[in-house]
Amino acid sequence: MPTYSDSQRSLIVFLTCCVAAIGGFLFGFDSGVINGTVDGLQNSFNSDSVGTGFNVASMLLGCAVGAFFAGGLADKYGRRTLLLVAAIFFIVSAWGSGVAGGSLEFVIYRILGGLAVGAASVMAPAYISEIAPAHLRGRLATIQQVAIISGLFFSFLNNYILANIAGGSTSELWFGFTAWRWMFWMELIPATIFLIALLFIPESPRYLVSARRDERAERVLHMIYNESDAKERLAQIRDSLSEQRKPRFSDLINPKTGKVISLVWIGIGLAVFQQLVGINVVFYYGAVLWQAVGFSEGDALLINVISGAVSIAACLGAIALIDRIGRKPLLWGGSVGMAITLSILVYAFSTAEMVDGSLNLSPGNGILALIAANAYVFFFNSSWGPVMWVMLGEMFPNQVRGSGLAIAGLFQWVSNFAITMTFPIMLASIGLTGAYSFYAICAVISIFFVIKCVRETKGRELEDMAYA
Repeated sequence: MPTYSDSQRSLIVFLTCCVAAIGGFLFGFDSGVINGTVDGLQNSFNSDSVGTGFNVASMLLGCAVGAFFAGGLADKYGRRTLLLVAAIFFIVSAWGSGVAGGSLEFVIYRILGGLAVGAASVMAPAYISEIAPAHLRGRLATIQQVAIISGLFFSFLNNYILANIAGGSTSELWFGFTAWRWMFWMELIPATIFLIALLFIPESPRYLVSARRDERAERVLHMIYNESDAKERLAQIRDSLSEQRKPRFSDLINPKTGKVISLVWIGIGLAVFQQLVGINVVFYYGAVLWQAVGFSEGDALLINVISGAVSIAACLGAIALIDRIGRKPLLWGGSVGMAITLSILVYAFSTAEMVDGSLNLSPGNGILALIAANAYVFFFNSSWGPVMWVMLGEMFPNQVRGSGLAIAGLFQWVSNFAITMTFPIMLASIGLTGAYSFYAICAVISIFFVIKCVRETKGRELEDMAYA
């Protein structure tokens, strides 16, 4: 068995986690690319506000299904195997979304992409958590959120550049195809890189032990730990799995009380509140939002790029802090920040006036809204954005990790779909002020949820996670 120096082991762990996190990059790119294509979809498919909302949100139906089944399939076939399948789905979806000639065809390809996003959303952080040593797990798992935000940033930048070259998202770009179609096709590049890179990383050692492939698991652990620590970790994993049967959803029920274990409810709460604060309205409808208050399409797309850069900076801050101050302080601190900044946005939007049939902010309140929106994005991506995924990947005991992730992932994506689908309807019925008031109230409630319900997981081995 080959030997590795400490620096080699650190590099192997880091590079392995980075490859897995490309799934997060594609998650972000696939989610954000729709932002710049809304006008193109409306014009090409002649859709109304409800139809547009469904075209945008359709991917999230696939996400919910992908997240729900990914845990069980990964327990059966392996984490890396599921990520390979997701990579193929990303490629097919990116190509198909760009060639779609109608809403039904477009929705089918977007749902296929959603299956990939849903699987990657739960499998990438779970894989990283199972590969990373406990003292580095928080920072390495946060790479997933940096990748998601980087994917969003580059999708926004991609949309902005292509729209500028063509003169608009609905204008012809190259080879007779409009710019919005090329926005989807650009995803083929990172998706292909992801598929190839996955062929060079190992399977999760915890999966290998559960599949009775102890020799392979030991080889993987030797790539991460020194010899004595690798043997100790292998023994710990064996002990944690030795008395456990095949995971099943009934394990989520406490046999003494007959009720769902509280960890599942906490996981659901984390997943749902991450969406109820409205962040994906900014990610999916940013261009629509800023055009609704008087900005041009070009300016709105540029604002998205700025928000993406702010998000990356916030995630880097979270990486520096998550293993120092812990997960819980970041969560409640982010909730406080989001509640304040969302309230400022509500005030700014409430002052908008109708000019020539469209809303318009005064110069002062326009600047206030921009600052508040980017501060809101900063607070989210330095807290709930990365921490929710880190905690879902590490908070469940081994026996229920797959099932727990499936349930939490399902609720996360269903909530995402509900928020995304309803925003155009809320915009038409109660306006930006009403919509953002709802998100602000949810941010306030999330403060008390974190303080009362969430438990710290910093520095604990996955085998030490206990039921509650």
